[in-house]
Amino acid sequence: MIPALRLRREAEGAASALPPLLVAAEHLAATVQMGAHGRRRAGSGEEFWQYRPAHAGDELRFVDWRRSARSDNQYVREREWQLAQSVHLWIDDAASMGFTGAETGRKARVTKSERARVLGLALAVLMIRGGERVGLTGPLAPPRPGRAQLMELAGLLSRAGSTQDYGAPEIAGVTPQSRVVLLSDFFGDLGPIEGALGQLADRGVSGVMMQVLDPDEEAFPYDGRTIFQSMSGALVHETRKAGDLRARYLDRLAARRDQLAGLARNAGWQFSTHHTGDPAQGALLWLYSALERGR
Repeated sequence: MIPALRLRREAEGAASALPPLLVAAEHLAATVQMGAHGRRRAGSGEEFWQYRPAHAGDELRFVDWRRSARSDNQYVREREWQLAQSVHLWIDDAASMGFTGAETGRKARVTKSERARVLGLALAVLMIRGGERVGLTGPLAPPRPGRAQLMELAGLLSRAGSTQDYGAPEIAGVTPQSRVVLLSDFFGDLGPIEGALGQLADRGVSGVMMQVLDPDEEAFPYDGRTIFQSMSGALVHETRKAGDLRARYLDRLAARRDQLAGLARNAGWQFSTHHTGDPAQGALLWLYSALERGR
């Protein structure tokens, strides 16, 4: 075999070994043009930010003499602050996240779990490209930089999910003064969520919460005889008049969203809702921007 063909076969073999989740996440990240990553204020980074007039006390070594030569004043060249921080992800893998509604005459929507995993890993791609350390909230993957960490995260997030109907974040691995991203439908007991937010706030941790829902969970398009069953099969409810439940269901959904927004607000976090029927790019952009605002 000639070297060119061998190289091509080896490259194709390496590409086929990439977790499909990582391929999807990198494709999503590539569609969101963020520009250079940084804190957009003066600091100890590498990227040029702006010139400013020199002040009393500025050291001569910071004066940009070429820029200063074009005027009667001296100017200092400021760099953008690009301090690396740790970002921890929790992507709910409970059975409820496996739900997807029906799409009549069209391709079926992705599950909530699929969308949450792709969003979480795509966010990790953007953060690691920007020099951040990214990991999980639990002990299995502490925050680290680099491509190898993306492979590790992709492998862990590609594993089979929990058989429990609803999940709660594990925060044992979260480091003080870091940032956390919680992706879930948040349909379970809110007690563990409230407790986790309180503990994280005590550690000086900031973060964002994104509720991921299927459009059918938002619209409740059910009528007549319907059997409702949890994804694990543990909970079953049958009704002959599903339409009569719509108003009560929507009221409870709105109340749950208000509770989540209140928990986030009390912790100094940010909250948003994303529907799997909407493009993932908007949700990824919100997550990235919200994390930057929460620095």
